[in-house]
Amino acid sequence: MSVAMTRGVLFIHSAPAALCPHIEWAVASLVDDAATLEWAAQPAAPGMFRAELAWAGPAGTAIQLASTLRGWTHLRYEVTEEPSAGTDGGRWSHTPELGIFHAVTDAHGNIMVSEDRIRFAYEAGAGDPAAVYHELSLALGEAWDEELEPFRHASEGSNVRWLHQVG
Repeated sequence: MSVAMTRGVLFIHSAPAALCPHIEWAVASLVDDAATLEWAAQPAAPGMFRAELAWAGPAGTAIQLASTLRGWTHLRYEVTEEPSAGTDGGRWSHTPELGIFHAVTDAHGNIMVSEDRIRFAYEAGAGDPAAVYHELSLALGEAWDEELEPFRHASEGSNVRWLHQVG
């Protein structure tokens, strides 16, 4: 049985200097032993560093990266994986304050909220529009986006990495 191949991007939004070599080792063990991260100062968090890595590998690589990096103190990151044959795409976001968030994504990177999750939002809301809004906000990972947005903008002017359609 062949393994579907895909691509993605790892965004380390902020990491303390002491953690950078450990991140490199962990990423290289999962993606490619030759993979190197180019670290730059993170203007949104003085004393922290940021890096990006476009990767290619078997479907499921992103979840391995996200799981490996999960829980490391002071680390903010996102991992994306493009959809591939028989596999949905995904995005994993992590902040020290919020923990990890996962969303299934379509070919364009849009978050796909399942029917069951939408039904849960309706039921949890019990007729209260604010409660429904809150549940849908959680399903979309808005709190993670709000916390990570300043770190994303701090990287403006860095190299742009385009994802390619797999399939």
